[in-house]
Amino acid sequence: MQHLEPYTIRTVPKGTVLLRAGDVSDVLFRVIKGCLKSYVVDKAGKEHIVYFAPEDWIISDMDSILNRHPATVSIEAIEESEVGFVHRKSIDDMHGFDHQELVEMNQKLLKHTIAINKRLIGLLSNTAEERYRQFTETYPTLVQRLPLKLIASFIGITPEYLSEIRRKWAKTNSK
Repeated sequence: MQHLEPYTIRTVPKGTVLLRAGDVSDVLFRVIKGCLKSYVVDKAGKEHIVYFAPEDWIISDMDSILNRHPATVSIEAIEESEVGFVHRKSIDDMHGFDHQELVEMNQKLLKHTIAINKRLIGLLSNTAEERYRQFTETYPTLVQRLPLKLIASFIGITPEYLSEIRRKWAKTNSK
């Protein structure tokens, strides 16, 4: 049996949309370098970030890949990124992956699930400051890399309010 590569790696420029809401996805994205975001746009045209995927994370619309439904999110590179494209065919036929790759992918998917669950609970029950703290714990490498407007969108506040929270934290931590 011919060994097929389970995924291909490509460099994608900042701003590249890898998946558009409404399309059916055939790919799960494995971030090797850089950062991707998944987001939805509401009826008023406002973007809401659902999830970030920095290095060593996986991102996709799993319902679209597994159940062939139209994607509910769009996925975009927010930095120039090196991305592994894991195609649906490779997911259906796991023979192309070695054992260690399967273990790593499973761990990344579990990490994704845990992050989504924490985010949902945080949105339902935490203050903005608690959501920002949770963001810094979940994505420590992104705190200085991302523009405030993206972080603010993710935690559901305005960039101005996020600036206030960060100023407050800076004062507290400088004492």
